[in-house]
Amino acid sequence: MQHKWQRWNLNSRKWLWIVVVIGLIAALPVVYDRLQTEKSSKTVEIVFDYRDLVDAASYRANPQDYISRQLDRLKEAGVQSMAVYENTLEDYRKARRVMYWGAQDIANLTDSVIPENENYTYVLFTSKANAEALAPTIRDTFSDLGIRAEDWNFRGQQGLIIETPVEDALLKPMAPDESTLITLHDKGFHIVPRLVDSLPYNEEAMNRLIQRFKSLDVKRILFEGDSVKGFNDNEDLQSIASFAELLKQNGIGIATIENLKEQQKGFNKLAFLLDYNVTRLYSLSENDSTLKPDVIADRFALATKDRNIRMLYLNTAPTRNTAKAQIDDSVDNLVTSLSEPGGAVDKIKDNGFTLGQAAAFDVVDSPFQRYFKLAAVIGAVAMVALMISYFVPWLTLLAWTLGLIGSAGLLLVRPVLFEQALALAVAISAPTVAMVLAIRKINRSGPPLAVQGATTVRGSIPGSVQGVMNPQRRLVQSLVLYVKTALISLSAVPFVIALLNNITYSLVLNQFRGVSLLHIAPIGLVAIYVLLYRGEFVLNKTGKLLRTPITLAMVVAAGVLGIIGLYYLSRTGNSGTASSYELAFRNFMENVFGVRPRSKEFLLAHPVFILGTFLALKYRNAAYLMIVAVIGQLSMVDTFAHIHSPVLISLVRGLLGLGLGLILGVIAVIVWQIAEGCWKRWLPLLKK
Repeated sequence: MQHKWQRWNLNSRKWLWIVVVIGLIAALPVVYDRLQTEKSSKTVEIVFDYRDLVDAASYRANPQDYISRQLDRLKEAGVQSMAVYENTLEDYRKARRVMYWGAQDIANLTDSVIPENENYTYVLFTSKANAEALAPTIRDTFSDLGIRAEDWNFRGQQGLIIETPVEDALLKPMAPDESTLITLHDKGFHIVPRLVDSLPYNEEAMNRLIQRFKSLDVKRILFEGDSVKGFNDNEDLQSIASFAELLKQNGIGIATIENLKEQQKGFNKLAFLLDYNVTRLYSLSENDSTLKPDVIADRFALATKDRNIRMLYLNTAPTRNTAKAQIDDSVDNLVTSLSEPGGAVDKIKDNGFTLGQAAAFDVVDSPFQRYFKLAAVIGAVAMVALMISYFVPWLTLLAWTLGLIGSAGLLLVRPVLFEQALALAVAISAPTVAMVLAIRKINRSGPPLAVQGATTVRGSIPGSVQGVMNPQRRLVQSLVLYVKTALISLSAVPFVIALLNNITYSLVLNQFRGVSLLHIAPIGLVAIYVLLYRGEFVLNKTGKLLRTPITLAMVVAAGVLGIIGLYYLSRTGNSGTASSYELAFRNFMENVFGVRPRSKEFLLAHPVFILGTFLALKYRNAAYLMIVAVIGQLSMVDTFAHIHSPVLISLVRGLLGLGLGLILGVIAVIVWQIAEGCWKRWLPLLKK
C-alpha cells in the first residue's frame, strides 16, 4: 500500500502541472484587467505648499510682492495647484494680516496692570479690508467652540478680544482664507485643501466648506496630521461616513501620501466609502527640495512612471545662508528642476503623461473575473503542492487537498490574509520549483556521481570528468536551461497579480506581506536540495552531515555567510540604502534603457546561473553556484509583487535583467574557458 501511495503521488505531478497551466491561462484575463486599470489615469498634478511660500516670504523685504512674483514663476514652470491649509492666527500673522498679544503683552502696550482674572487673546487687524475679510471667520470659529469673541479697537485699528489664552487660540484651525482662495483661483491655480481633525466635527460647517470647495472646482483634498477629518468623533457621530457622503456628493476625492511611517487614522475606511476615489502623492521634503535639479527631476519622473504616483507635492523652507549672509529658500531650485530643458516636466511628458488635475484609476473588473480568480487559486495551490512534492513526494496529494480546503476556509474567514498568504506561497514555490528542475536536469546531463574525480588526468582541474560534453554543447544547454528556468519562475507572476488584483494594493492601502521571507526561503530550499537531494538518499546524507565534526573553518564560513545574509536582507524592500556610486549607476541604467533592471539580477544571479550550469555539466560540485543563482529567479517574481508598480514596467525590468544577465553570463563562460585553458597549459610548467 505504501508503494502504491508513493506511486500515486509521483504520478500526480503531471496532473498538477496541467492544473497549473489551466490556472495560468485563467489568470491572464485578470492581468489584462489590471493593465486596463493602469492605463486609465495618465494625468499628473504638481502641487506647491502655499503655507511654505508665505513662510518664506515673511523673511523678504516685500512679502506680498515676493509671493505674487513666485506664484507667477511656479505657474509658468508647470505647477498647477496650491495646497491651502485651514488657517490659524499664526498663519495670518505671517501674512501680515493680523497682530496678536496675550494679557501680559497688552498690559505692557497700554501701560496698565494685568487683570487678575482675565487671560484673553487680543487680535488687531492690519487694515480695514483684513478686518472685513477675517473677523467673521475668526468670530464664527470661536463661537462654534463656545468661546466668546467681541469687538475691540486699539489706536484706531479694528480688532477682537477672544476670551481664551493666546496659547490656546493659536491652536484653533479656521476655514481657509477666502481672499487667498480667490487670489490663487484668479491666477489660474487649482486648490488642494489640507484639512486637520483637531476640532469637534461640525457637519453644518463642513457642508458649507465643501460647497465652497466645489465652487472653486476642487477635485481632491489632503489631510494634515495623523488622522482624516472626522476620525476623532467617528465613534459617537459616525462622522467619517458623513464626511464621505459630503465628498461624494460634490465629486471630491482624497490623496494618500507615500512613505508615511503610519497611514493616517481612518483613511482606509474613508477611501472605502469613497469607492477608492484616491490618488497616490509623493511629497518632496523641505530638505530634499535643495537637491540638484536633475536629481529632483529624476525622482519625479520615476515616481510617476514606476510607482503610479499622480500627485507631486513641493515644499520649501527659509534657511540661513551664512556664505552669502542672507535668508534663502529653495523656490528657485524647484523652478529650475521643473522647467529646465530635460527637467521634470519634460521627463513626465516624455513618459506619456499630461499635466492637470489628478484623477483616480478607473478600476476595470470584468464580469467573469471572480471565476478566473477561482481557477487561478486552484492553479496556485497546485504550484505549492508541486514544490512540496520535490522535497517530500509522499505528501503531494495530501498537500494539494489540504491546500484547497484550507484556502476555502481562509477565504471565507480572512479573505485579505488568504490572498496575501497564497500569493506569498506561490511566489516562493515557482522559483524554487524552477531551480529544482534545473538542478535535476544538470544531474541527468552532467557527470555521474560514481565516477566523479575518478578519471582526472594530469593537468586537469580536480573533480573534473573528461569527455562528458564539449564546451559548445554545454553552453547551448546552459542557455536553454536558463530560458526554461526563467519561464517557470515567471509563471508565479500571473498568479500573484490575479490574487492581489485589488485597487487597495495599487494604492498601497494594503501591501504584499512577507518580502523578507520571499527573499530568503527559495535560497534556503535550493540549498537544502543541492546539499541533500543529489545522489544518495536524503536521510543518509542528513545523518552524515549531523555526524560531521565542526571545525574552525566551518564556524568562520558560517559567520561570513551570516553577515552576507544580513546585508542581503537589509537591501530588500524599501528600507535599504544605496551608496552614491550605486545611485549614479542606477541613474545611468535608467537613462540608457528607460527602465532600470535590478542590479542583483543582471550583475550577479543571472550570470552565475549560466556559468554555474556550464560548469556543473562538467564539474559536479559547481552545482553549489545554483544557490546564488536562485536570487535572480526570486527577484524577478518580487518585482511583480510591487503591486503599485505598473505591470509593463515590471515586465520590461525583468526582461532587461534576463537579457543583460545572458550577455554577462556568456562573457563569464568565455573568460572561464580562457582561464581553464591557461591553467591546463601552465600547470605542468609551474610544477617543473
